[in-house]
Amino acid sequence: MSAMDRTEPDIEAYLRELKPHFVFFDFTCWMPALTRKLGIKSVLYCIISSGTIGYLLSPARKILERGLTGLDLLKPPKGFPSSSIKLRMFKAQGLAAVTTMEVPMLYAGPVVPEPQKMVLEERREKLLSNFEANTLIFCAFGSECVLKKNQFQELVLGLELTGLPFLVALKPPMGAQTIESALPEGFQERVNGRGFVYGGWMPQQLILRHLSVGCFVTHCGSGSLAEAMVNDCQLVSVPHVGDQIINARLMAGDLRIGVEVEKGEEDGLFTKDDVNKAVKALMDDDSELGKEIRANHAKWKEFLLAKGLENSYMNDFVIKLNALV
Repeated sequence: MSAMDRTEPDIEAYLRELKPHFVFFDFTCWMPALTRKLGIKSVLYCIISSGTIGYLLSPARKILERGLTGLDLLKPPKGFPSSSIKLRMFKAQGLAAVTTMEVPMLYAGPVVPEPQKMVLEERREKLLSNFEANTLIFCAFGSECVLKKNQFQELVLGLELTGLPFLVALKPPMGAQTIESALPEGFQERVNGRGFVYGGWMPQQLILRHLSVGCFVTHCGSGSLAEAMVNDCQLVSVPHVGDQIINARLMAGDLRIGVEVEKGEEDGLFTKDDVNKAVKALMDDDSELGKEIRANHAKWKEFLLAKGLENSYMNDFVIKLNALV
């Protein structure tokens, strides 16, 4: 029994006293049974995009009848909108699930991050200001991703190959006590003054809006994508698990606002050359692909920052929520 499970009696007591119309929950799997007993409606709050849910859990896949396998996910379900999403086996196997959703769906729209009122620490501001506008590559994979050592080394070597300045904020890879101990031999000496690798947290939103940052190498988590989309940095995606995989395909394929780093067909691994190729495709001023992606990114940024956008879909969400009472 987890610590969360031990709170169930207390939660039940609070709900009996408060008598709310709804309870929003995420990973508390026993919440629906509890609220049903009390005559309260429960709402699963899912941060995974509706596109990902539709791809994975469409009724057309008939999950209840035969389950879901990696082979099923190699292609979209019947009736899925025309899309460039096509998964390789190593990604499909990682997404396979045995569940379904036969409940009303309420869409809350994209959550656009509010502008930070804080400013970068002086030492970080000084570091970033050493580089010309739109030349710095920033690489971060969220708070949970831990790379294998060989993939970590291929990543930083690929950034080195670009010849551009870069700032990396990642957790130490598997088997390494510190980020420094995992760096390739001679790496720090070769990139001295233009390449910086840190093994701790960085104020991502503040860094992404800095004028020096021209490219964001990301794991394609929903939060990171939202922060990047409202800034001018271009997106290079290196997805790892879950909805990151679908997000990356949508960004690089359907929306054409980023480039996905190529990976091996069978093993799902990337090389330093794959990283270099993806970054160069965006950062090369003469690249036709880069020009197209920068133009598309600018259009989506304008759309997401449009006045009243969030209010419009939040008002619609509230109306639909009231209809369920």
